[in-house]
Amino acid sequence: MAYSFDTVIDRTQSSSTKWSRFDADVLPFWVADMDFAAPEFILDALRDRLEHPILGYTQRPDSLNRAFCDWLSRQFDWNIEDDWIVWVPGVVPALNLATQTLKADRHVIIPTPVYHPFLDLARNADIRETRVPLIADNNWRMDLDAMQASLTPETRMVLICNPQNPTARCYSREELAELAEFIVKNDLLLVSDEIHCNIVLDPDAEHIPIAALDPRIAERTITLYAATKIYNIPGVSCAAAVIPDEALRTAFMEARRGLVHGIGPLGFEASEAAFNDTSTWIPELIEYLRENLTLVRNAIGNRMGVHEGTYLAWINVADLRLDDTEAYFAEHGLGISPGAQFGAPDYIRFNFACPRTTLIEGLERLQQAIAISV
Repeated sequence: MAYSFDTVIDRTQSSSTKWSRFDADVLPFWVADMDFAAPEFILDALRDRLEHPILGYTQRPDSLNRAFCDWLSRQFDWNIEDDWIVWVPGVVPALNLATQTLKADRHVIIPTPVYHPFLDLARNADIRETRVPLIADNNWRMDLDAMQASLTPETRMVLICNPQNPTARCYSREELAELAEFIVKNDLLLVSDEIHCNIVLDPDAEHIPIAALDPRIAERTITLYAATKIYNIPGVSCAAAVIPDEALRTAFMEARRGLVHGIGPLGFEASEAAFNDTSTWIPELIEYLRENLTLVRNAIGNRMGVHEGTYLAWINVADLRLDDTEAYFAEHGLGISPGAQFGAPDYIRFNFACPRTTLIEGLERLQQAIAISV
């Protein structure tokens, strides 16, 4: 293997958000930030840019659009137009901009559990929301019947993430086609956060951009991407919103005006290097994460359902009957994300993208915490 994911890197003196949240004796498995060094070809691109001593306001280089379009075509067989792309400093700002395109009296539907910034969107945009639970039958499917029942005359948008955070689903072609039909039939818009698109661990699963299915759904969709998860570069964030419809794209760009800052030169450089990647980084990382996932499954057994994508295990702890899930696991040396953040208090989210020695120690603590509580 060209890359070493077993190397333990001390992050405690780097102002790391992940490693600063808890006491020093707590191993952090919470935020979606891998404990692996970014690949050298991205670090080299950053070093080259730093040869120029001025890090001023920076326009998006034309070469970034070309790299991103080629990447979408290469990875997902989706051929997009250059002018469909709007660059933003992150996926979370883009989610907020998407809802800001709606009028204040509008209504949105959000399947839950879901990445916790989704749960702030309606309040931030001064609109109304309905949270429709996913069907928790070990497979976490969208409940289109419940979504249909939740529609009001003011409903304008559905917001999802795929691969799904935190449940680790990669929605199938059939599921996405059904969702697309629902969106078109009810004259809605769709926002699809696909930031984990490269992290597919189940060999039988795949990531499919919903907007690539059919021009009818493409013209109603804002699809969000970034290289930050698969290459572990969230500190140099840069994201792309793919918006084929001109009117929707214009509304998105108007919402951005004066609210969202530009992207710095290092974000552009790191992202372009990532989108131009033809190395073995992704397949080697996926192989390592699959082996880590096996360790997690062996440690906790049937507390997990289907896991198809992301490096975030979704673990059922309902039987522990905990009042404060985060505090309980921290007392046992584990920093986790409590499921209540995502709309499902009976679960915890556990990030297993770390060197194997760290993971093994964390799983031993997790087993002990579960055994003691039970």
